[in-house]
Amino acid sequence: MAPDIWTYLLAGGLIFVISTLFSMLGLGGGMLYVPVFKWLGFPLKTIAIPLGLLLNGITTLSAFLRYAREGLVDYRGGLPAAIAGLILAPIGAHMVDYVSQQQLIILFAIMVSIAGVRTLIKSRQGEPTQKASKNRRMIVGGIVGGGAGFIAGLLGIGGGFIVAPMLMELGYPTKNAAATTAFIVTFSSFSGFLGHVAEGRINLWLAAIALIAVIAGSQLGAWFMAKKAQPNWVKNFYGILLIAVAIKLIFDIFG
Repeated sequence: MAPDIWTYLLAGGLIFVISTLFSMLGLGGGMLYVPVFKWLGFPLKTIAIPLGLLLNGITTLSAFLRYAREGLVDYRGGLPAAIAGLILAPIGAHMVDYVSQQQLIILFAIMVSIAGVRTLIKSRQGEPTQKASKNRRMIVGGIVGGGAGFIAGLLGIGGGFIVAPMLMELGYPTKNAAATTAFIVTFSSFSGFLGHVAEGRINLWLAAIALIAVIAGSQLGAWFMAKKAQPNWVKNFYGILLIAVAIKLIFDIFG
């Protein structure tokens, strides 16, 4: 049975909450958008994944614009990762047709679990005081950004959960890492989404409702992170949330 108007409105409300939370770390929220759409009854490959990428891109773009006004974005350090993700995301989108739905969900759960654990580990460490060298930031960023872009196109999750920890490893303070992640992930998200559009995958009504919710939520989250949030609190909450999502996905498959 096709989803009714209340399902669409419920999706909009959930997306608003998710985009508010995830934009605090410069992330698109695809690792929750995709499961939410799936749980609400929308097809995984033809709606949940491509729309998750679109919302990722809108969330991170909106957050990025807010962070840019605060002077928190490292454009030079983030550009190699952004370009690599832009190139490889459509390839990941094309590979969706060659991977089963169950395999996609298992991959999704594994990636989300890794991101959650790494974030909780990082939350116990103090803020870094020195960045890695410019050359190292560019080389590591390009490699990790390309991998994140491919995964983004394949799973519809933007890749920010890979990029943000990488930036923290390279010495970025949490707020700068969030801002630069938003800059990088915007490229891979829209590139991956366009790859799915080329395959004919989109739901216009759901996309319209979701876009309104995600723009409002991402602006609120980015403002709160820049002005009010404590970095350790955000990282702890984010890590716990990701692990909970991974457990639910695995339970859905094997439970």
